[in-house]
Amino acid sequence: MSCSVSELPVGCRLRGMGSAATQGGGAPLNSTLSGPQEAPSVGPLRRQPSQKPCCFCWCCCCSCSWAKCLAIKNAEDNGPTKKDPAGSDLLCDGEQPTLEEIRSWGKSFDKLMRSPGGRKVFRDFLRCEYSEENILFWLACEELKKETNPEAIEEKARFIYEDYISILSPKEVSLDSRVREIVNRNMVEPTPHTFDEAQLQIYTLMHRDSYPRFINSPLFKTLAQLPEGVSASGSQTESPT
Repeated sequence: MSCSVSELPVGCRLRGMGSAATQGGGAPLNSTLSGPQEAPSVGPLRRQPSQKPCCFCWCCCCSCSWAKCLAIKNAEDNGPTKKDPAGSDLLCDGEQPTLEEIRSWGKSFDKLMRSPGGRKVFRDFLRCEYSEENILFWLACEELKKETNPEAIEEKARFIYEDYISILSPKEVSLDSRVREIVNRNMVEPTPHTFDEAQLQIYTLMHRDSYPRFINSPLFKTLAQLPEGVSASGSQTESPT
């Protein structure tokens, strides 16, 4: 079965060829295969706009992270496969969590935040909810607690304050006036625990506000292989009447 270039769909070209493929002395390959053709009377062909996924729903707006890694290879199987479903298809890099660990994220927010894979998936979820600054602030505070050098402590504390506490920052986290006053007092002489009160308040906010939506999201249910109508705890959810 033969196929000439002229029969290819519009915008399709042979591998390794430019937009105007040539053969030999530079004559267009189309004219070589299909015979001489008259030059078009219209202007130069417009390049077809590249089609990029555009979606405003949370489940596919993060194309650089989990959204491109959630391909389930054995979707036709009803039960868990021999291969760990949380393998290389899901989290892309690093040590992959087991299915049991993933399901534990839906039962304990503490377990979710203690797991590197859980923090990654939850961070991607928060990014799509436009509240990624909460977990970024929490992670920055955790890093500050590990610091022992006084100069580095002061520098990191200043960066954290400017990035997440200052009212001029686009990534400002939501703190009440009492906690904000404590942070301002602590910034006189920063320590690894300068932001402990603020970190706890943001942790509680994520737990109460974002976490319930996360464990009931299609993203988490896909990762945990939970069927529709089943909650993260494994109980049946009531359908609305």
